[in-house]
Amino acid sequence: MIKSLAFLHSTASAADHQKLASFLAAIGFEPGSTWDEEASQGALFFTPRGGIELIFGAMPFFSEFSVEVTSVDAAYQAAAAWLRADSPSPEALELESLLTPVADTDWKSRYFTVEPVPGHKFSFWAWDATKTDPLKGKPIAVEGDLSAAGMKFAIVVSRWNAVITDRLLEGAIDGLLRSGAQQADIGIVRVPGAWEIPAAARTIAEQGSVDAIITLGCLIRGETAHYEAIYNEVARGIGQSQQETGIPHSFGVLTCETLEQALNRAGIKAGNKGFEAAVAALEMVSLSRKLAQVKASAQ
Repeated sequence: MIKSLAFLHSTASAADHQKLASFLAAIGFEPGSTWDEEASQGALFFTPRGGIELIFGAMPFFSEFSVEVTSVDAAYQAAAAWLRADSPSPEALELESLLTPVADTDWKSRYFTVEPVPGHKFSFWAWDATKTDPLKGKPIAVEGDLSAAGMKFAIVVSRWNAVITDRLLEGAIDGLLRSGAQQADIGIVRVPGAWEIPAAARTIAEQGSVDAIITLGCLIRGETAHYEAIYNEVARGIGQSQQETGIPHSFGVLTCETLEQALNRAGIKAGNKGFEAAVAALEMVSLSRKLAQVKASAQ
């Protein structure tokens, strides 16, 4: 039933809005979709994990925004650097009035608070690894985020079995737009059938103009071995293109026994595999970027 969760926070001016957006991006939030209308403007920011936490008892240091981080010291340095960069006179900046020192809590964690814009205070905290399980509060896996903001995609879709592939295409576009992609950043390439998908995907990947490629098609088993021959080559070609170019390719080519099975997988009963392929593509782009950051930080 529940689709998403967002906490709406209003700023007093457009300048405050821009400053807070800059601060959140600097501290490590993932930018999402934005809007700019006559009556208002807004920006969505994502975190790897979110939820509603109910607390019984006093937690006096928490501000309206409580943000768990993997390293409170790194977050503190990022906040301090942003405050200095934002100040017109860094040498006269009274940093202690905007940023509290990192302090211990009575529940085995460390925290600090920062007020980048008057009236908008944030608390950043992390578990103290010296007093608790070293892995508590820390990610044990690198995972991609589900935000397509700023990413470019190509969708390669076959015309053969269009009653199915058109539904897959609609699902893929829906998945990208819901995740923050812009219409202008989604390119659609139509090919005659599934056999032609790998060649088109490889050409696009070698151009290097997109972050990921979503392949969509539909093969329905007939009375001959033609089905197996086509499927094996399509799967091999898409996989080889991904491995040799380094551009993520998501696999949305259906292989079904009957037309009914294909319709079910194109949104009738079993979800839309085009939507799923789009989500997989954007997650792999995000993961690739994070792995590149991990590699760079390790050097």
